[in-house]
Amino acid sequence: MAPCIPVEPVKYFVAILYRDPAALDRARRELVDRWGAIDFESPDHPFDTTDYYRAEMGEGLQRRLLSFDRLLSPTELVDMKLACNEIEDALAEGGKRTVNLDCGYLDHHKVVLASAKGAGHKLYLDRGIWGDITSRWQNGAYRPFEWSFPDFKDLRYQAELTAIRTRYLAQRKERRS
Repeated sequence: MAPCIPVEPVKYFVAILYRDPAALDRARRELVDRWGAIDFESPDHPFDTTDYYRAEMGEGLQRRLLSFDRLLSPTELVDMKLACNEIEDALAEGGKRTVNLDCGYLDHHKVVLASAKGAGHKLYLDRGIWGDITSRWQNGAYRPFEWSFPDFKDLRYQAELTAIRTRYLAQRKERRS
């Protein structure tokens, strides 16, 4: 039997969907309280590839990515998704979310998002949460799959994910020295 290899820590991030800047600020504070310092924050991107959230969250939605300074085990994904769901519920107004928090991680090979919905390409993790491999690193860029979310598929976050990956690789190097 081959020996089990210890898992490398990964770089966690959250893609925040919001309309109201005050809701974004509240969500940021909650995220920092739970996972510590943010080491990367992207500019806003229009969330315009689907109207899936329009009825609940309104028009003019924006998406912002942020990553956390601390590297963690990939096994933390379930706890992070459940905590993000709690934050969404706590910040909801009138039974409607003011933020949608899509958490995930990246390593030098891939981007994985947490999901509360199963599908043929997703792996069940625990407690109602699946792992959705959204893209893979290939030839110097993250490449989406046919099932990737439309806003990840159109590569609008390519520069941000690459910057987060660069930070992640530097942190791994620092940990080894």
